[in-house]
Formats: sequence, structure tokens, C-alpha cells
Amino acid sequence: MKKNTIAVPAALILSASVILGGCGKSDASGGREGAGEVYVYNWGEYIDEEVISMFEEETGIKVIYDMFETNEDMYPVIEAGGRTYDVVCPSDYMIQKMVENNMLAEINFDNVPNISHIDPVYMERSKSFDPENKYSVPYCWGTVGILYNTGMVAPEDAPTRWSDLWDDKFSGEILMQDSVRDAFMVALKSLNYSMNSEDEAQLTQARDLLIAQKPLVQAYVIDQVRDKMIGGEAAVGVIYSGEMLYIQEEVEAQGLDYDLEYVIPEEGTNVWIDSWVIPSSAKNKENAEAWINFLCRPEIAKMNFEYITYPTPNKGAFDLLDDDLKNNKALFPDVDSLDNCEVFQYLGDEVDSIYNNLWKEVKSN
Repeated sequence: MKKNTIAVPAALILSASVILGGCGKSDASGGREGAGEVYVYNWGEYIDEEVISMFEEETGIKVIYDMFETNEDMYPVIEAGGRTYDVVCPSDYMIQKMVENNMLAEINFDNVPNISHIDPVYMERSKSFDPENKYSVPYCWGTVGILYNTGMVAPEDAPTRWSDLWDDKFSGEILMQDSVRDAFMVALKSLNYSMNSEDEAQLTQARDLLIAQKPLVQAYVIDQVRDKMIGGEAAVGVIYSGEMLYIQEEVEAQGLDYDLEYVIPEEGTNVWIDSWVIPSSAKNKENAEAWINFLCRPEIAKMNFEYITYPTPNKGAFDLLDDDLKNNKALFPDVDSLDNCEVFQYLGDEVDSIYNNLWKEVKSN
């Protein structure tokens, strides 16, 4: 779930389609001239553009590339079918929704032999939204945790639990995610409930907890968490693990006199997975499978990791990384530390409506 995206105006998206679609050589030496096209729909800044060129040069397949900002923006575009995409990269719960609404085609894995490089751990976690692993191939993953400033938080006060975000000692120094499911995840987990709760009483309790927290919250933000924390504007913030490599590099580059530490709270958290899927309306399915197979190649997955900085589920790519990256627990936490974690699930339109209405009450209170 790419989190450091920005709003992309429609005119720029169309421009990006032309620019990225023409950056390769469909008749390049070694490619298959006249191999056709593949229409790709992905998060902003979620691929190394050189990878697109390499795919086109190797396969002869022309890439027409569009970007979306959120899962909720992407879904109605695919549902309406006004523009037919061949391969899309949604998040876990949205893939589940698309499967339940017969919007995805089964992948022919004979055309995706490089799926063998995906760590079985992430194929198993994918079963929570794609029970038989028939529709999706993991691309990136991550966790949500608490980032804290060691110059503003004493060692004995370092947060270890979500419930610490209700401690008065952090008053005015807390950055929360301006996202209904992420905000409710923090509250539900602090109450030891599932972040996929459908129990209205539990959700109401979580709402009340979020309202009680509001006097302590400096701001509800999304992309700004990273820069505000680097700038020392807040002591603690809820953030996505994929931001950590950038944050660590910036702290070192700026020579800051404090560190920013990342913690996965003891109550557990969201382990999210973004995966490639093929809409049932795709007109170039084999080309889509060629695209997925190419991105699963270890050296290509490594290139994308170095560009995106979000953890890769590709074991072959992971094995190619330097030891300091492999051992970076903020990026690649031990599997054992994820025991209390969950993957977001699509809960149905009725439950979604309950979440949204309760969130409006939190924001307006």
C-alpha cells in the first residue's frame, strides 16, 4: 500500500501514460516485434521507470502506464471499464473485494514461472484475501508502527504499545494517520480487538477512544508524517515501515542529533500486501502475465526495492541485498514478531459504511 504518493491530476496521469508508454523500444534487438501492448495501472512512484524500459526492450511489449492515488480511486475505474487495464496493483482488502465481485481473472502460472522467487510466507499471508492464491502475486509489503524521536522521548518513555498513544506525556506531539481503517486499527488493537472487527459495539468503543485521544493529537496526516518527524516537529507518529529507509538516510545525511526509531506495537498491527492482479476485462492477459513474471525476476525486484524502499516479498531479491539492509528490522522484521498482526480484509459495503460514519464522528467531534 504505497503511502508516500501525492494527488496526481488527471491531465498528468494521461501525460504519464504517453511518456512511460513510449520509453521502451518495442522493436528492440532481442525483443518480439509486434508483441502488442500491456495497460498497467499502479500507485504513483511505485516502480523504477528503467524497469519499464527494460521490459519493453526485452519483450517487445509496449507499456501504457497510468497511476492512481488510493485503492478507492482505482476500484471504480476498473469496475466501470471505461479504460481497460491488463494488470493492476491493489492492496490486500481491495483484492478480496474484486475477487468477490468477479472482477479478476485467474492467473495462468505457467506463464509466471518466476513466482517461485516469492517467499512462501507472503503467499501464505495472501490467502487471507486470495484463499487459493489464484488471482494475485505479491509485489510489496510492509507494516504500520510507531516512529519516535529519541531526542524528544526519554528511553524509559519510549512507546511499545498502541495504548501509549493515549498517554498525556505525548500531548500535542502525536501524529495520527488520516485514514479510517488505519486510525481504527490503532484503536481496535489497543483494545485487543481484531482490526477487521465487524462488531458495532467494538467499533463504537474504538470511536470513543479516538475521540478521547483527539486533545493529545497534533495532526491527522498521511504523507507529512515522514517529513514532520525528520524535522523534529512531533515526538511520535503512526507511520508505514516502507518510509524507514528514506528516514534513516535523511537522518544521517542531515547530521541530526537525534534518531528516529520504529516500533511494531506489542498488540500487533497491520501487515499489508500490495499484489499484481489481472482484471477479468483484460484484453492482453498473456502480456500481463509476462509483466508479472518480469517483475518477479530477482534482479528486477531488487531494482524496484532500491527505488521504492518498501520491503520486497521476493526472496531472490532479498538474498541479493547487502547484509545491513537484510538485518534492518524496521524494514524486514522477524516473522516471529508478526504473530499478533493481521492483514486488512474487505468487510462488505454495510460494515464499510459503519466505519465511515464513525470516522466522520471522530473527525467532527
